[in-house]
Amino acid sequence: MRRVKVKWKGKILEGILMPSHTDSLVIKLDSGYNIGLKDYEILDEYEVEIKVSDIGEFKIEDENLPEIKVISTGGTIASKVDYQTGAVTSQFSAEEIVSDIPELSEICRIEATLLYNILSENMKPTHWIELAREVYRALKKYEGVIVTHGTDTMHFTASALAFMISTPKPVVFVGAQRSSDRPSSDAAMNMVCSAYTAISDIGEVVVVMHANTSDDYCFIHRAVKVRKNHTSRRDAFQSVNYPPLGRVEYPSGKIEWIASRFKRGERDLWLKDKLEEKVMLIKFFPGLKPDILEYYYNKGYKGFVIEGTGLGHVSTEWIDTLKRLSEDCIVVMTSQCLWGRVCDRVYDTGRYLLKAGVIEGEDMLPEVALVKLMFLLGNYEIEEAKKYVKKNLVGEINERTSYM
Repeated sequence: MRRVKVKWKGKILEGILMPSHTDSLVIKLDSGYNIGLKDYEILDEYEVEIKVSDIGEFKIEDENLPEIKVISTGGTIASKVDYQTGAVTSQFSAEEIVSDIPELSEICRIEATLLYNILSENMKPTHWIELAREVYRALKKYEGVIVTHGTDTMHFTASALAFMISTPKPVVFVGAQRSSDRPSSDAAMNMVCSAYTAISDIGEVVVVMHANTSDDYCFIHRAVKVRKNHTSRRDAFQSVNYPPLGRVEYPSGKIEWIASRFKRGERDLWLKDKLEEKVMLIKFFPGLKPDILEYYYNKGYKGFVIEGTGLGHVSTEWIDTLKRLSEDCIVVMTSQCLWGRVCDRVYDTGRYLLKAGVIEGEDMLPEVALVKLMFLLGNYEIEEAKKYVKKNLVGEINERTSYM
C-alpha cells in the first residue's frame, strides 16, 4: 500500500493512494474520505507495510488496546465501482476494509475474517446460521464482534442473530449506503463508530449507522427494533417503536446512552442455531384472496406472518382460512403502519381474527416477527412456540407503546 503527500490549491493533503480510471489522483484521506485531485504536486510517496497472515487474517498490533473480531459478509461497505459497467459490486476483502480506515488502529486491535463476499439480497437463513456460529466462537475470545453487511437485508440478519445468540458482549452490525471509493461514502465513519461500540458497555446485538446526513454522529440501534427506511440516504436506518440505544460522536467516539439496554456481562453466552425456513411473510392488500395462505400451507409451511392494515386487519373473507391454519400452524398479525402496535380488540374484524386463533404481534416489525417465528419453530414444538410469540425475548416487544 502506498501513501502520498500532495500539495493542492495551497493545501497539504496526505493519504492512501487509490486506484483511478481517470486522469485524477485519488487518495483516501486519514478521515476515511476519498478525494480526486487535479493540478496537484506530489511532495512525497512511500510504501506502508500491512501485516497479513498466511490464512488471510489481518491484524493491527497494539497490545494495550482491546481486541475485537471483524467478520465481513460483503455488501456496499465492502464494494467499489466497477468502472467497466458503472455498477457497484462486492469486491473488498475484510483486511482491505480495515486497512483503508487508519483510525481503527487507535481504537482497538482487530482480527478480520472474510466469511462471505456477497450482496445482502443473496443472504439466506443458512447464511444466518453459519454467521451465528462464527460470531458465537468469536465471542469466546474477543471483546466484541463487528459484522460488516449489506444494508438492504441487514436488519433481517441482525434480528436472526439477536434471537439465536445470547451475548454478554457487543455484536455490532455495520454497513454503508455509499461504496468505499465514493467521495460521499459513509463506510469509514460507520466503521469507526462501530469499533467504539464494539468495545463499549453493551451486551446485545445492535446496528450502527449514520444518524443524519452529516458526519457528526451515528446511532446505535437495537437489532430487533431497527429498519432501513430509505433507499439511498446515509441516515436510512431508524429505530421503530423504541429509541436508539445510544449515539456515537464522530470522530471522538464518545457514546451517549439514550435508552435501556443489555449491558456487558449481564447475560450468559449461548447459541441456539436452528431455524425453520418454512415461514411466510404475506402483505395484505385490498382484494388479495386467502388462496395464497392455502398454497403455502399445502407446501408444508407452519408459520405465517401477515402485514395487515391499521391495527392489524385483513378482509373478513380470510377468517375461515385463518381458522383452519391456526389449528396446526402459527399465524401472527403485524401492521403495515410499522409505528404503533397491533390491537385486534377494537373492531369486529379484529375480534374475529382473535377467535380464529391469530396471534397479535404487538409492536414487532413484520420482518422481526418473521425471523422470530423462524427461530421459535426451529427450537420449540408449535404449542410451546405459540406461548413465546407474545413474550419479549430480546427487546423486540415493548410492554407499552410510548409517545415519541
